[in-house]
Amino acid sequence: MLQPKKTKYRKQQKGKMKGVSQRGHRLSNGTFGIKSLDTSFVTSRQIEAARIAATRYMKRDGSLWIKIFPDKPITSKPLEVRMGKGKGAVEYYAAPVKPGRIIIEIGGVSKRVAKEALRLASQKLPVKTKFIVARDYQE
Repeated sequence: MLQPKKTKYRKQQKGKMKGVSQRGHRLSNGTFGIKSLDTSFVTSRQIEAARIAATRYMKRDGSLWIKIFPDKPITSKPLEVRMGKGKGAVEYYAAPVKPGRIIIEIGGVSKRVAKEALRLASQKLPVKTKFIVARDYQE
């Protein structure tokens, strides 16, 4: 019998995240990007850590665009609190990410620099990612 995939964040009562991304699945600004292969919530802290890792490696050359925004409030109640008494306080904000969604785009740097910068950024994210290149890119 198959066991459900264990994730860090609970999935019940947080909305359905089925299927692939309907929007944000093509490069729009940059020449290189990372595309999600999993479904997960990406928190604002994880997005910021990925941004810092990529810009630090690029030494602030080129441009970086973050294509997801954490606009979903995730609430939780404190430990050892009884049932009832309303909904818990907002704990953090997250961006729901589906497979196929572009997370970060980079432009204005070489392919080698972009690949390494996006590899470092993807290590900070809770989803598997894939490095993609724009169709009109010539080396």
